[in-house]
Amino acid sequence: MSIFTKYIQNEEHYSEVISRIMSVRNNLWIGTADIKDVYVKQDGDAIPLLGQLATLLKRGVGVRLIHAKEPGPNFREDFDRFPIMVTDLEHVMCPRVHFKMMIFDLETAYIGSANLTGAGIGMKSSLRRNFEAGILTNDPALVEPAIEQFDTLWMGSHCKKCGRQEFCGDRIK
Repeated sequence: MSIFTKYIQNEEHYSEVISRIMSVRNNLWIGTADIKDVYVKQDGDAIPLLGQLATLLKRGVGVRLIHAKEPGPNFREDFDRFPIMVTDLEHVMCPRVHFKMMIFDLETAYIGSANLTGAGIGMKSSLRRNFEAGILTNDPALVEPAIEQFDTLWMGSHCKKCGRQEFCGDRIK
């Protein structure tokens, strides 16, 4: 495997990061502060990203999602359209999460500023989207610490001493 690291900005978040989701074979880990009803292009249509995640889950891919706050009503409506999301998606809400990352098959990572929103990493036009920056890499020197940070939070290592427990939501069922 050749090692690569690429600086990602603006629209490249969609073309370089979101486009990798459907090629995941085993694991997809997503961490984001904000999450909204992101739409993606698939077979000439715009579909909810949640539809792609549901397809991954049906293929047996493990999908983990950490986010900081309750998603809006449009996200919840899309979420409810895919019953497998309720049973198979692993997700945790932590109000202290502010990192934005995606880890693909524990081999490649996106680490950057883009939330999982249309303006951050989705299909919005260049005239309406945020100015974002990030790194897409398979360099173990960057991927392994990202995996460790995500997994440490996922396992609840910070929960016992957290100063924001009163704002913490339980796992979303």
